[in-house]
Amino acid sequence: MDFNNIYITGFMGSGKSTVGKILAVKLGFRFIDLDRVIEIDQGKKIKDIFKIGGEKYFRDIETKVVDKIYKNKNCVFACGGGIVKRKENMDIIRKSGVVVYLEISVQDALERLKYVKDRPLLEVGQREETIKKLLAKRDVMYRKYADLVVSNSKRSAGQTADEIIARLKA
Repeated sequence: MDFNNIYITGFMGSGKSTVGKILAVKLGFRFIDLDRVIEIDQGKKIKDIFKIGGEKYFRDIETKVVDKIYKNKNCVFACGGGIVKRKENMDIIRKSGVVVYLEISVQDALERLKYVKDRPLLEVGQREETIKKLLAKRDVMYRKYADLVVSNSKRSAGQTADEIIARLKA
């Protein structure tokens, strides 16, 4: 495998952190959750960052963090679900690694996110409708930037990590 890092993208609830942790262990890489890095950097939870300055403010912070972290080597990064919204972010991370899109269906997302309270973009209106709209918009971008598209439906996180490894070696 000739890459420095693996960046896992996908919609909220797709399993980026869960699969990423397992993948990192199996590869002997470090696991880094970009949202956690942002929270540590800002001293605030993501939902509070959104409350303070809105989505654009959060995306500006996210881009600054991406510009710093991509220099790391041998890491698996769980990216925030909206990282694909800025071409600049994707240009930065694609220089230093492989981008994996963890694909899930609207129904999977709805099921996994139905009781979640800390996702600012889901705190408006009808949750199912919001998920459908957001996923429809983002799916195109996730696919555009992905080196690999891997389904994370109807299987364990370990099985998904094994598939990613097998496809990276192929």
